[in-house]
Amino acid sequence: MSGGVVAIAGAAGGLGQEVARVLAGKGALLSLGGRDEQRLQGLVAELGLPEDRIHAQAVDLLDPESAAAWVEATVRRFGRVDVLVHLVGGWRGGTPIAETPLEDATFLYESLVLTVQIATRAFLPQLAANRGRFVLVSSPIAERPTPTNAAYATAKAAAEAWTLALAGELGPSGGTANIVRVNAIVTQQMREESPGKEFETFTDASEIAETVSYLLSPAARKMNGRRLSLHP
Repeated sequence: MSGGVVAIAGAAGGLGQEVARVLAGKGALLSLGGRDEQRLQGLVAELGLPEDRIHAQAVDLLDPESAAAWVEATVRRFGRVDVLVHLVGGWRGGTPIAETPLEDATFLYESLVLTVQIATRAFLPQLAANRGRFVLVSSPIAERPTPTNAAYATAKAAAEAWTLALAGELGPSGGTANIVRVNAIVTQQMREESPGKEFETFTDASEIAETVSYLLSPAARKMNGRRLSLHP
């Protein structure tokens, strides 16, 4: 991954920050995108990378023009984009189907599906030109939906379907698109803030970050259209 240009969507979140730390340690050039500019700048300061290795930009991935501007700025800084890692999240649920507000379904579609569609369309020319790679973090609920999380499961399944279609688009040019399925995510900060709390059913953010790193490595160059499961 050393020298590769990696764009991280949702970099300001807990998982995004962990992925950025791991990839920075492996020599990647990072373009960090997210809505919270203050948190992005905090991550930039924490990583302490030289300016020629990092770019951070507030971006709204529900706005195609904002996504395009992020791509353009990244290319201006680094000359190309090799990877897009999509870590934009969101959750609503816990109610039976008949009681689920339609607003929840709309929110989840926008957060978990539309952001994937807009981001990948914006970065696709770069990924296709550079044997690029795309990684989506998803959930096993996409395959095993429950009545109280129907809208969430539907959105996750749709995002996975888009990713598998993208795998077919990128494959002929040598690119890849893969999915990492995880349970609820626990970060080191969460462990420190909740001492004694049990997290057995959670997936550790550091494990996810290392799996993302593997999918960007030479060892995974032939993996395309695959689902990797990190949940029990």
